Amino acid sequence: MKFIGSGKVKDVYDMEDGTLLFKFSDRVSAYDVKFHDPIPHKGEALTKFAEFWFEKLPVKNHFVKSVSKNEIIVKKMQMIPVECVVRGYFYGSLISRWNAGEIVIPEGSKTEIAAKLPKPIFDPTTKSEHDEPINKKIALERKLVTEDEYNFLESKSLEIYDTMYGIADAAGFILADLKLEFGKLDGVITLGDSIGPDEYRMWPKETYVVGKIQESYDKQILRDWLTANGYQKQFDDARKAGKEPIAPSIPPEIIQKMSSRYVDSYKLISGKTL
Repeated sequence: MKFIGSGKVKDVYDMEDGTLLFKFSDRVSAYDVKFHDPIPHKGEALTKFAEFWFEKLPVKNHFVKSVSKNEIIVKKMQMIPVECVVRGYFYGSLISRWNAGEIVIPEGSKTEIAAKLPKPIFDPTTKSEHDEPINKKIALERKLVTEDEYNFLESKSLEIYDTMYGIADAAGFILADLKLEFGKLDGVITLGDSIGPDEYRMWPKETYVVGKIQESYDKQILRDWLTANGYQKQFDDARKAGKEPIAPSIPPEIIQKMSSRYVDSYKLISGKTL
């Protein structure tokens, strides 16, 4: 087994037999900043969610098996350099980008925060330290994918979002948006990486109200705290000055709230406990 590297959340090892070991940690990141404070049970929840979604979705994927409470084995793939984002609600960065005229949303869309879009939109980004929104024209110009590959990624991502939306809805949640990654396995485009609360926004239906910040069962809790306390602006200002942003300590109450929601959301979505 050969250590490949550490991402924001997981450590990756090459099993040297055509598979990789993903070891999920309790680390957390937000706004592309890594934090020092761990979120208890987060790694275990992400492991269980990855297993649940890969086995639930009727889509070819690279999942092989779980091997411990925070480790899974997956098939090694040639990853496609595009993050496939699907947005079903007017929320997050979509708002500022729409206000800046950087993205077109479906005709008839309500532009109140957290309003449901008339139909979900495919809103991909680059895969880098700081993801950059792109569209079909840019993806083709940069030769990130072929036209056929782009069309497949768009249709398959929207299909997966619809399936996951229905499962979340039955469990009492709204799936607001979703990030997926794909690769090529034996020449076939295949769903990869992992799927869990770090890859989507999920809100409880019982507290959903258009026009306000939503209760969140994902790491949006941390993002909201950072924004409310001016840290998001500090991060942006540091990057503009060519400096690396410094992560603050996360308050104990935010850590506890995040930990509970990772655990609770898995129980509600899957019907199982960690």
